[in-house]
Amino acid sequence: MKIVIVGAGKVGFTLAQRLTQENHDVIVIEQDDDRRAIVEHSLDVMTIAGNGASPRVLAEVGPGDVGLLIAVTDSDEVNMIACVAAKQHGVPKVIARVRNTEYLEEDCQAFGRTLGIDLIINPEMVTAVEISQILKTPAALDVEDFAGGKVRLLEVKVREHSPYSGVALRYLPLPDNVLIAGILRHNKMIIPSGSDAVEDNDSVFFLGERDAIRELEAQFDQTRSRVERILIVGAGRIGRNLAQLMENGGYTVKVIERDKRRCEELAKVTDKTTVICGDGTDAELLAEEGIGDYDAVVCLTDDDKLNLLVALMAKHLGAQKTFARVGRPEFIALMEQVGVDVVFSPRLLTAGAILRQVRREEVVAVTLFEGAKAEAIELVVKAGSRVAGKPLKDIKFPRRVLVGAVVRDEATFIPTGNSVLAPGDRIVLFTLPDNAAKVLDFVEGRG
Repeated sequence: MKIVIVGAGKVGFTLAQRLTQENHDVIVIEQDDDRRAIVEHSLDVMTIAGNGASPRVLAEVGPGDVGLLIAVTDSDEVNMIACVAAKQHGVPKVIARVRNTEYLEEDCQAFGRTLGIDLIINPEMVTAVEISQILKTPAALDVEDFAGGKVRLLEVKVREHSPYSGVALRYLPLPDNVLIAGILRHNKMIIPSGSDAVEDNDSVFFLGERDAIRELEAQFDQTRSRVERILIVGAGRIGRNLAQLMENGGYTVKVIERDKRRCEELAKVTDKTTVICGDGTDAELLAEEGIGDYDAVVCLTDDDKLNLLVALMAKHLGAQKTFARVGRPEFIALMEQVGVDVVFSPRLLTAGAILRQVRREEVVAVTLFEGAKAEAIELVVKAGSRVAGKPLKDIKFPRRVLVGAVVRDEATFIPTGNSVLAPGDRIVLFTLPDNAAKVLDFVEGRG
């Protein structure tokens, strides 16, 4: 597919990188010479200098054969105008990143449809929703649902001396309809076989039927109490969205923010959240506010190093679970290694949300894990697919891919080597990101 990306910032670069890996024909439009040069020298894409909302620039692209335009500049207005202009030039699908809450106070997708925009992505809300999902599952480092909630993927950390450690996967007493799809060990993702074993401090990805995964969650929850009290450091857009989500969910929320204007804005949109105007990196203030007594501390400042410092301080003082936002995804592994429980990149979460809309017709959803070290893909098996009508054990899948779960006629099951996929089945694959395009080509019979 020919895809145009307007804006070569962090999200635009990440999208261009991922889409070129999947053999899409990518064109990047960027006004800033430095940003455009980085893309030109790093990726095999065509770049055009100019304003992506300009009719002249769009004409230069040749929009007649463009299948998708994604506008992710730093300006909401440019993104929306670029999408509207692209639609008028006949581009069938357009996506805009919009951050200003004034545009999103009502139903943002209805607002987008009025303008002809197929999807509006709000990065801060995407990130806040992701964090809230994890907060609601105390043992989880990550949790994602597929197939309309029928399939769940749960990432947990295996503690020292766990009964799971050292036991071959085929012998683990897992609930029915659950398997281990991946193991992250020393910053390397493993797609395991039955002979592999989990080790202490591994991050393990369990995939299965949702109720069965909930049963498994209970085993890991024994070491953690339910999250009830949450401290958020930073009341930017993510912090404001998260505070509202958690307050509405019945949680006790306190927010520390040094900017008085942000404090006032948060106070206007919350009822029970306690807002402290102060320096969230002040050790004395954090101690006074009882940072170690909170079930979860979420660090959301714009400074990666400060987020790390506060998260480690909270952990040292007794906080049960710590979260840290990073602007640079390469810091994720380092922060996790030194003791932060959950490290997340809004850039990667936004890119993942957009990628879900970019994939081929049969792909329903795609989710990136651990700084894009693994990928879960939900797709529908089409008639004539290479994987339909024969036992899985007889299908020579590309290496490093696992068929983790199947939903058929509203029933969910974990397939075995003797399972036969049928057209219409929804399947969840777990693979490595650089393998995704090869896997999809194989399923479709093109590879």
